Amino acid sequence: MKTLVIGGTGHVGSEVVKELKKRHADVRVLVRQSGVKSLPGVEVVVGDLLDPVSIEKALQGVEKLYLLNAVTPDELTQGLIAYDLARKLKLSHVVYHSVFRVEHFKDVPHFASKLAIESTIREFDVPFTVLRPNYFFQNDASFKDLLTKMSVYPNPLGPVGISAVDIRDIAEAAAITLTSDQHFGKTYNLNGPAILSGPNAASIWGKLLGREIKYAGENMDAFETQMREKAPSWAAFDIRMMFQGYLERGFVAEDGDIATLTGLIGHAPRAYEDFARETMLEWQKS
Repeated sequence: MKTLVIGGTGHVGSEVVKELKKRHADVRVLVRQSGVKSLPGVEVVVGDLLDPVSIEKALQGVEKLYLLNAVTPDELTQGLIAYDLARKLKLSHVVYHSVFRVEHFKDVPHFASKLAIESTIREFDVPFTVLRPNYFFQNDASFKDLLTKMSVYPNPLGPVGISAVDIRDIAEAAAITLTSDQHFGKTYNLNGPAILSGPNAASIWGKLLGREIKYAGENMDAFETQMREKAPSWAAFDIRMMFQGYLERGFVAEDGDIATLTGLIGHAPRAYEDFARETMLEWQKS
């Protein structure tokens, strides 16, 4: 059975493709432009999620869909176009990449988009699985200069923290649900094994780097201003609202989440400390 992976060249999607190939799945990846490199044995098709004609063509001959939308101003439209065409073509299974506690963050633009897409998926008759991951460890790999040159951990995770998760665990969960019919109608929270607070993250990096790493704190106006230096204004506001929601409403794993993910992927979820150590070694090579 052929699976179309939307988002298959991104940080998470590329790992999903790797895990699917490990399971000998027949994989097609949607890309926005030709010439994108892919893994051996992976079919590549060019399409635009705002162009239904190209997406319907990409879905021809496909039985399963992994739907991972990028955070964009039109994320909802893109997601619904892909899902509506999957329903039109009577796909046998859609695995949707949503986000943890999505129903509690309706004021965060990209969470609200995901909640609306989830609601649509649950309303119709295409078999589905919803994955709800927490914040990704790998987002912090972009902090090389802040950590190594300025000795600052910038994310406002707060003193309570969040149950951040490794994208490799997300990818395994996605591949497993895509290659089995046992997960129809299921929703899985994907959370890491320990709570990561702002001070704790700074301490972990400090021990690895052999220096004091300061936690930047929770000044959300300053955080948004910093985000605007490297992202569009709408995206900086969106991310600011996400982190503000973490502080106000929490983003910690619910009872049973870790055991459920462990059972699903067959091993304990990866630890942030191990990700940080691996990342530091990669930085040292470059």
